[in-house]
Amino acid sequence: MKIHIVGASCSGVTSLGEYLSTTLNVPYFDTDEYFWEKSDPPFTVRRDPAVRNNMILQELNQHKSWLLGGSVINWQLDTAFDLIVFLWLPQDIRISRLKARELERYGDVIYTDADRNKQFNEFIDWASGYDDNTARGRTLEAHQQWLAASPFPVLELKGDLSIQERTAKVMEKLSAIQQEMSSK
Repeated sequence: MKIHIVGASCSGVTSLGEYLSTTLNVPYFDTDEYFWEKSDPPFTVRRDPAVRNNMILQELNQHKSWLLGGSVINWQLDTAFDLIVFLWLPQDIRISRLKARELERYGDVIYTDADRNKQFNEFIDWASGYDDNTARGRTLEAHQQWLAASPFPVLELKGDLSIQERTAKVMEKLSAIQQEMSSK
């Protein structure tokens, strides 16, 4: 089983991916690990797309089953998904969680250091543009278009569902997909 989980920043992609990884006993891969080179401050140096795609495909091809979290809508990966799970949260909840996550990750430096504060504010502004499609790259409209064109089954989970509720819905969908495949 090959599952791709996608959504806006702080929609719960990583949390669901890690939870499902434990539940299903399959590895979870986060696209940020491939998209960004290690840097200080983090998430400031993009990896070359050809290198990134090669890295992730090498990892995925080592496993029969896996979970991949994060947006790959413009990556041109040569891989198939058994299921794509799309997560959506209202913007106010998502941005509140995002600010709390950034503070937990990096501490007060995101407010006290001028450069880090600028980076933090630019990130929040970018993430806030997801729903109204003003962000560059990853937007709700871009995800919706990608999902509509996908040849793979899609499960959309909208709203502030618990991780257990999301997991139950994913498991139901996987069961339905497996039943459909076995009846062919």
